[in-house]
Amino acid sequence: MTSLLEGILEFKHLVGFIAIAEELHFGRAAARLHMAQPALSQQIRQLEKQLGVELFHRNTRSVTLSEAGYALLQPARQVLADVDIAKRAAVLGESEIVGRVVISFAGASSHNALPKLARAVRAEQPGIEMVLQGQTYSGGALTGINGRNIDIGFCRLPVMDTAIATRIYGYERLVVALPSDHRLAERTVIDIADLALEPFVSFPGTQGSAVRDAFMRVTMDAGFNPRIMQEAPDSYTILGLVSAGVGVTITVSSVQHIDTPGVVFRELGGNVAELVAVLAWRKDNVSPAVLAVLEIAERVLPAPERHALLGG
Repeated sequence: MTSLLEGILEFKHLVGFIAIAEELHFGRAAARLHMAQPALSQQIRQLEKQLGVELFHRNTRSVTLSEAGYALLQPARQVLADVDIAKRAAVLGESEIVGRVVISFAGASSHNALPKLARAVRAEQPGIEMVLQGQTYSGGALTGINGRNIDIGFCRLPVMDTAIATRIYGYERLVVALPSDHRLAERTVIDIADLALEPFVSFPGTQGSAVRDAFMRVTMDAGFNPRIMQEAPDSYTILGLVSAGVGVTITVSSVQHIDTPGVVFRELGGNVAELVAVLAWRKDNVSPAVLAVLEIAERVLPAPERHALLGG
């Protein structure tokens, strides 16, 4: 479909279509494109006439994508990305690596690693466009990598898919975060069993969070099913809820850089397995841009000296 779009549609029509699809408002889309709204509306009418379909459902209150609009959106974005890559190639010349690499991440484990990698790629390979896709937990990242929608994912072990390669870049401990006035806050080490009656805050249970899986595993191993009062999509929100007294949370040590007033972190007692943070990618991905990013990652995110693969 992408090649068909390139052949029959004007580039400006696709730009306008994508802007409206993302804003779902003709006025905001026109302002974003620095053009008059009537001109943008005319472009979309021309595009719909050319394709013979209605791309948006419009009324006086709202704008929504039609089924045809949903079908067009991703190919249209791909056309714009291909044009951008072509421009980069023309400017940089044939000797440079030019391409687009989609990198997914979520959680605190990548808060140091990702900026370090991104800075190095920009400095060494300016022809590579990195598309950073946040709020993508390990399970979702592995699905995206397998489906070729994501090139490289910041994930955690285990990775069971034999088509996916991994490289370790860090280890993390499980810790407990408590309100600073909690009855257990004076302890330096807390046994998981002592949390059995506590309300918990955690990541969603249906989106493939490795931290959520590890939390459930250690509490079940301690003999109780945790009482989860509220779920939240990221560590910042979870720690805010802990500070507000909604509950406690079992999370990873890398979140301790988040300065949340009213929250204290304590070590967990017992033999608690660590989580292993990895980069993941398809073994058969031979994109020069992806391979270049992986080569840079190997240098700027060296594997820890430890070699034991602990469960996570």
